[in-house]
Amino acid sequence: GSLEAMEAVQERLGKLDAGFKQWLRQQSAPVEVAIVTAGGAAQGGAIGGLMGRLTADAAAGAPPMGNQLPQTNPQMMVCNLNFQAFAGGPWAQARNFAVMSGVNSGLTCVMKRLRGGVEDAQTSMVAGFGSGACLSIASGMGGENPVASAVTTGLSFGLIQAAMFKVTQKFYQPPGDDIQYLRSKNMLRVLGLEKYEKNFKKGYLTDETLPLLTDSALRDVKIPPGPRLLILHHIERSGRAHIV
Repeated sequence: GSLEAMEAVQERLGKLDAGFKQWLRQQSAPVEVAIVTAGGAAQGGAIGGLMGRLTADAAAGAPPMGNQLPQTNPQMMVCNLNFQAFAGGPWAQARNFAVMSGVNSGLTCVMKRLRGGVEDAQTSMVAGFGSGACLSIASGMGGENPVASAVTTGLSFGLIQAAMFKVTQKFYQPPGDDIQYLRSKNMLRVLGLEKYEKNFKKGYLTDETLPLLTDSALRDVKIPPGPRLLILHHIERSGRAHIV
């Protein structure tokens, strides 16, 4: 029936997404960062362009804020920048969202590469700072001191994004038993091997065992040869001393 067809399509899309992620992880860091950044920019640009069309009338009737807000007040500078980012025309919003999303995605990818796949508040803060600073520069709303505006906006975006990560983490805190497998689950998610989380738990392969993993240990928990190679390669590339 139609339900089975939808499930088949979803399963197919899931396999394609997992395959693409797996292929992407096998590329060099510059290639992965470039592809992730371009993808984020394209997605952000499409969303921004759509929002620009939907808000074109409201933006046209809004008074120009750039010359009305005191540029010497950092909070007003950020407020002014945020207004311009979301109140411009379709092309302006497409540009602003492309910059924010692209830089954010790219920096997140860089941080995860450098930190063995870890994504936390620190990663969110760095990505938020970069996206906010680049937005300030790209939008041209820095006033007489674009450097100060970029830093102020970057700090604002970084703190907000880190706070949002903390709030999300608090509300979606995993069960007590899963705390021992946070890094293991993150590693499997990065590799597109989420379905083997249960194998790690059945074999008590907690985060503390990650630096000690061997092919035989993974074979004992019934993980196939291909995924075993990907897991061991990821651990060696990240450095066994830094995987936990």
